Amino acid sequence: MKKIGILFGILILCTTIFGETKKYETDVVIIGAGGAGMTAAIEAFDAGANVILLEKMAFPGGNTVRSKGGLNAAETSTQKEMKITDSVKDFYEDTMKGGKNINDPEVVKYFTENSAETVEWLKGIGMDLNDVGAGAGAKNPRMHRPTGGISIGGVLVKTLAGNVEKRNITVLYRTEAQSLVINDGKVEGVKAKDLVRNEDLEISSKAVVIATGGFAANEELYTKYRKDLKGFITTNHPGADGSGIVMAEKAGAELVDMEYIQTNPTVEQSKAEVISESVRGNGAIFVNKKGVRFISEMETRDKLSAVILEQPEEYVYIIFDQGLRERMKAVEEMDQIGILITGKDLKELAAKISVEPKVLEDSVAKWNGYVKNGKDEEFGRTTGMKFVLEKGPFYAIPVAPGVHHTMGGIKINSKTEVLGKDNKAIKGLYAAGEVTGGVHGANRLGGNAVADIIIFGRQAAKQSVEYIGKDKLMGNKNVEKSETAVKVNPELKAQYKDGTYKATSKGHNGDITVEVVVKDGFIDSIKAVESKETEMIFKGVENEMIPAMIYNQTSDVDMVTGATVSSRAVRSAVKKALKN
Repeated sequence: MKKIGILFGILILCTTIFGETKKYETDVVIIGAGGAGMTAAIEAFDAGANVILLEKMAFPGGNTVRSKGGLNAAETSTQKEMKITDSVKDFYEDTMKGGKNINDPEVVKYFTENSAETVEWLKGIGMDLNDVGAGAGAKNPRMHRPTGGISIGGVLVKTLAGNVEKRNITVLYRTEAQSLVINDGKVEGVKAKDLVRNEDLEISSKAVVIATGGFAANEELYTKYRKDLKGFITTNHPGADGSGIVMAEKAGAELVDMEYIQTNPTVEQSKAEVISESVRGNGAIFVNKKGVRFISEMETRDKLSAVILEQPEEYVYIIFDQGLRERMKAVEEMDQIGILITGKDLKELAAKISVEPKVLEDSVAKWNGYVKNGKDEEFGRTTGMKFVLEKGPFYAIPVAPGVHHTMGGIKINSKTEVLGKDNKAIKGLYAAGEVTGGVHGANRLGGNAVADIIIFGRQAAKQSVEYIGKDKLMGNKNVEKSETAVKVNPELKAQYKDGTYKATSKGHNGDITVEVVVKDGFIDSIKAVESKETEMIFKGVENEMIPAMIYNQTSDVDMVTGATVSSRAVRSAVKKALKN
C-alpha cells in the first residue's frame, strides 16, 4: 500500500535551524487538498508554477470524496451526444432562481459560461463524465456523472489525486495553515503548523489560494448564524470547520451570505448518508408515514427540507424499484452500507415501513399513471419522469434533512480575487470552492457544488499565475523532493512485534483479507490484499480509516461515513492480525 506521508519539497529555499521555524519558498501556496485545491494545483503546475499544497487531514479529498450526484454543465459535448437540449442561459437562470437571486450575477455568469469547457478539461485528465441526468431545480438534464450513475465523488478525487501525484506536486499532509503573511498590503505566504512533528512552517510565495471548504461540520459556527440548526446531523467530513474563512477574515477579507446554510433533504440519518437527487431524477418518489406523496420531488433543496420537516415524525421515505437499481450503480453502494429496506412487492415493503399497503400501492399506481401521461397532475413535477415504478423488488430509504452546504464565505469576484471590506481585491489572495460566498446565493442546486470547485479552482490558478507573471515564476522542473513517511502520532510508543501479518473478516460482498506490516514496533502499513467490496465505498476505508489506524496505532477507529459493513470488517481483520 502506498504510504500516506508528508512530502517536503526542497524548493530553492528550504531551511531550518533547531528550534526555529522551517521555511519554504514557492510560487503558489494552495490551502486545502479537496476538489478545488487539487484542481488549482494541477492548473497552476501546468501553467509553469511551482506549487505547494497544504492539507490538514491525513488524506486528500475533503468533502469532494463524499459527493453523490454529479457536475452541472450546459451545452456540453456529452449532452449533444445524448440529444439533450440545454443552454447556458437556462443554466444561469436556474442558478440565480435557485439562489433566490441574491447570487453575484457576474460570478454566476462566469460559472455558467465556463461549465462546458470544464467538462472537457476533466475528460482530458481522465475523468469519466459520460452520463447525464436530471437534477432538482434545473429545467433540463445537465448533471454530468460517471457511466452507470456511480457517485461522482470517489471517481473525481481519484482522478484529481492521480494527476497531482503524476505531476509530482508537493503536498504537505497533516499541515494546518494558521495565518497569512501580509507585507505592504500584499499576501506573500502562509504560516502553518506541522501537526505531526508539532513544528512551525513559513512558506513564502507570490500568491495564495484558499480552498479549505465550508463550515458545515462546525456546529458552533453554523449555529452562530442559524440557531434553528442546532442538533442537526452533518453530512460533512471533520475538516469542514470554516478555518479558512476565519483566517481570511482576519486578513481583512469581506464575508458574504454566511446565514445561508443548506440542509440536504435526503439524508439517511443513522449513517449520515446523502441520497443523491439523481435517484429522484431516475424516477424515485417520496411518500410520508401515511404512504402518500406530498410534493414534487424535484423541487429545490430548501423547499423540500422545509416540507419534509412538516410531515409526520419529520421524515419520509424515498421509494423506487428494481428497474431504477439496475440503472444506477450508486444503489449498490446504498445496499452495501445497509440502508435499503426491501420488499418483494409493494405490499411487503409497506409492511416493513409501517404504511397501509393499499395506500402505498395507490400512490405508486397514481404516479405511474402520471409518468405514462407525461403530466404530474398533483404536484406539477416535470423532470425525472421517464420511468414507471413497476419492477419488483421495491425499495425504501428513510430520509430527513441534514446540514450539508454553507453558501456563505469569503467574498470573491469572477477572477476569484478575495475582496476586502472596501470591495477591492487583496493583492495575491484568491479563493475557490465552498470557502467562498456569492456563487450559490441563498440556496445551492444539486450538481452546482462540484462544478463550482472545478471551475473556480482552475480560475484561481490562472489568475494567480497571471498576477505573478510567467517570467517571474520559479518553475516546476527538476525540483528535488524527499518523502518522509511521518504518519504516526509521535507521542505513541512501540507496542507490536515486527513482522507481516494477515487476517480475514466478513465484509458485505465476501471475505476481506488484510495485510498488516509492523516495523520497529509500529504499524507501518495496512492494505486489503483480497476484497470484493464496491470500489467507491471501499475507497473511503482506504482513504480515511486506514491512515487513522496507522496514525493512532490501533484498529479502534471509525472515521468513515457510510461504509459501515466494510469498515467493521477491516477493523476486525486488523485487530485479528495484530493479535498474531
